[in-house]
Amino acid sequence: MKMPMRILGAVAALIAGAALVQPAAAYPDKVVRIIVPFAPAGPTDVMARLIAQKLSENLKQQFVVENHPGAGGNLGTMQVARAAPDGYTLLIASSSFVVNPSLYAKNPYDAFKDFAPITLAAASPNILVVNSDVPAKSVKELVDLVNKTPGKFAMGNPGVGTTPQLAGELFKLTLKLDVTSVPFGGAGPAIQAVVGNHTQIAFTALPPTAPQVQSGKLRGLAVTSAKRSAALPDVPTMAEAGIQGQESETMQGILAPAGTPQAIIDKLHAEIVKVMAMPDVKERCAQLGFDVVANTPAEFAAYIKNDIEKWGKVIKEANIPQIK
Repeated sequence: MKMPMRILGAVAALIAGAALVQPAAAYPDKVVRIIVPFAPAGPTDVMARLIAQKLSENLKQQFVVENHPGAGGNLGTMQVARAAPDGYTLLIASSSFVVNPSLYAKNPYDAFKDFAPITLAAASPNILVVNSDVPAKSVKELVDLVNKTPGKFAMGNPGVGTTPQLAGELFKLTLKLDVTSVPFGGAGPAIQAVVGNHTQIAFTALPPTAPQVQSGKLRGLAVTSAKRSAALPDVPTMAEAGIQGQESETMQGILAPAGTPQAIIDKLHAEIVKVMAMPDVKERCAQLGFDVVANTPAEFAAYIKNDIEKWGKVIKEANIPQIK
């Protein structure tokens, strides 16, 4: 006896639906790797291990962190881009993910085609600081001081392609400031150069700089976030200081290879959002100088698109040479 076509269609739809649900229901049933494209002990590594520990506890399956540094984060990022799209290899990306497409002449990955965004877990603003001997007590006073003595001041940053460097270039472009940019090999040397007054000004990431501001060794003039940071509540935002369009931050985002089943993306998103809402996780993030975000995959995708366009424009207008 032949089965009517409409019944066959209904059975096929049920089977297809079950196939879509099954990966998320069983996931994860083996070890999940979280790739950190930087060396151990940095903020991205610390964030990855914090999230991995909580996911392991909540999902009763091991989430392990692997460090694959090199090529400004591109080496580890490409490992995830080439991984099977099954949810068992994830990337925790910092802001190099949105800078490198414009910074590298031949960037090896496509941020849109090669990855499925899950969530922007947390982010930390950059901060504009000056040596305590610099007479400027506000951004306006600093701008006036620089304009009175063009070419006199140097502005440090952690290195070429970092968001603090690009934040400084955006600041210079916006206000047409004659300041010499000085890239250092990391946040530590950049901060110490300002403490020692070798460079009078710096744009740096907030986490390693906050202790120097709190101790009075540096003066924080503004943070580049939309709202003030809990780590330095007395430091105004750039917008509060009267300079618009200066938002920049160091992100900590979770992505999977493109093609990962939507059901698995949705499950990971829900679980990571739960983790980021835990009081001890929020407290640890605050200690690190990060604000919890935990947005949706669609919001994170829009964030990636916006930042790639923004930093691409800054790199071009500031004449920052591309890495060949």
